Amino acid sequence: MSSPLPSKSASAQIPAGIWVLGFVSMLMDISSEMIHSLLPLFMVGTLGMSVLMVGLIEGLAESTALIVKVFSGTLSDYLGRRKALAVLGYGLGALSKPLFALAPAMGLVLTARLLDRVGKGIRGAPRDALVADLAPPELRGAAFGLRQSLDTVGAFVGPLLAVGLMLLWANDFRAVFWVAALPGFMAVALLIFGVREPLHAAGQPRVNPLRQGSLKRLGAAYWWVVGVGAVFTLARFSEAFLVLRAQQSGMAVALVPLVMVAMNLIYSASAYPFGKLSDRMSHTTLLALGLVVLVAADLVLASSAHWAVLLAGVALWGVHMGMTQGLLATMVADAAPADLRGTAFGFFNLLSGVAMLLASGLAGWLWQQRGAAFTFYAGAAFCLLALLALLWRGPASARPGAR
Repeated sequence: MSSPLPSKSASAQIPAGIWVLGFVSMLMDISSEMIHSLLPLFMVGTLGMSVLMVGLIEGLAESTALIVKVFSGTLSDYLGRRKALAVLGYGLGALSKPLFALAPAMGLVLTARLLDRVGKGIRGAPRDALVADLAPPELRGAAFGLRQSLDTVGAFVGPLLAVGLMLLWANDFRAVFWVAALPGFMAVALLIFGVREPLHAAGQPRVNPLRQGSLKRLGAAYWWVVGVGAVFTLARFSEAFLVLRAQQSGMAVALVPLVMVAMNLIYSASAYPFGKLSDRMSHTTLLALGLVVLVAADLVLASSAHWAVLLAGVALWGVHMGMTQGLLATMVADAAPADLRGTAFGFFNLLSGVAMLLASGLAGWLWQQRGAAFTFYAGAAFCLLALLALLWRGPASARPGAR
């Protein structure tokens, strides 16, 4: 039985396994973001691809990761084991990194991007379910916020390293991509030796999570969260478009990744405090406030490509990410039965993946046909639709503490 939080801080009470999972995510994000912060420029400038093609590849890659999570999450529930699938997923991500350095044309870039995202898809739902398995219920928001915060440290350290190496090596994309492989393999080793799966997740008998009776147990509150998450994803297209908007500001190519550094620095700093806050206030209210911040970010980014305006918009984008990403994971964990959490995260990310494919493809088409400003205005319009859907019907499970 849990009592009100004792004198120890929430971060001190969070189990060690969640901290290790956070550092694993951080290392893999350093590896991934060293590449992803430069990849749009590499595809357009070095390989001669169109912005529309960048949008389609980004949407396909990200949606592939989210769709694969259905199968890995369900399998983790059926087997009652999360860690092995997480190791497989992180391993595929690490193995994909050298392919970017070797790519002579679009084909190998697409292959590497898809392999990387398949790895992300395999590890995502089991890892999130493992966090929920390890975290005390009263600290679940803080636990997801902490993991997200550490993950995002990697998301700004990676681009920062990319900037330094690009300046040092005279814009040699491929050399940076080779270096990016190292932290990826370090992440796999840390996961193998540093995380122990809880016994209750590894030893209980399981039934097929896709049976009709099992799916009915997910309940209306869970499916409401899934629907809101999908509409939310339509309002937030790939961050590759932030990089392309930065290029329009006249920044030197080597400095463009600093945009992602700024966004992820703010994201990392805000994710844990907002995760703690989500344990104490209405989830629906906090998510609605996050959408309002995203509307503001889109409007600022649409208004001008000047570097100062760009940084203001990117900062708002980072605050919105800190407010919402760990929160959505907490809402899924709260709404799903413990033995179906992997499946729950999988279906949540399936619909979000389809929405991401549509959003990024549409953003690329609008950018090419109507320009950057129109793309961000369209993002703001989708945000308002998501906000209306969210406020139209908030379930009882949106209250803090509801399980």
